Amino acid sequence: MPSGHRRDVLAGAAALTGFALVSGEASAQDQAAVASAVEALTKAMLDVDREKLLALTAEQLSYGHSAGRIENRQQFVDNLLSRASAFRKIELSDQTIGMVGTTAIVRHLFVGETVNPQGQVSPVRIGVLQVWQKPGATWALLARQAYRL
Repeated sequence: MPSGHRRDVLAGAAALTGFALVSGEASAQDQAAVASAVEALTKAMLDVDREKLLALTAEQLSYGHSAGRIENRQQFVDNLLSRASAFRKIELSDQTIGMVGTTAIVRHLFVGETVNPQGQVSPVRIGVLQVWQKPGATWALLARQAYRL
């Protein structure tokens, strides 16, 4: 390979490497922002904070429970507000976040407790898959599916 061509290839490789570093940094920032959004949603579910629940979820939300029930955004929020089965505790672990452009795929183990209006406590231990999108400046939950372990 002529030396001039080799320099062009090396310069191109360096430019690509620089791009990959910038992309990696952006991805790490996005992953951190998604992790913060997941944490904020968990807190909003515990606090039953209607405004934050709406702010953190997409209008097109599809929220799947481990028992097979599927809720839209309004049903998800209304169910929490009814406190028919309120969360008393939620702990997330083993979380992974994968990025595909402005979409994030989050998986974690969800362990907690719910309490019904009669005071009966029920343990929860499920796996969860969430899909988050960033349609503008903030991340919003687009889909969630829980599954029994």
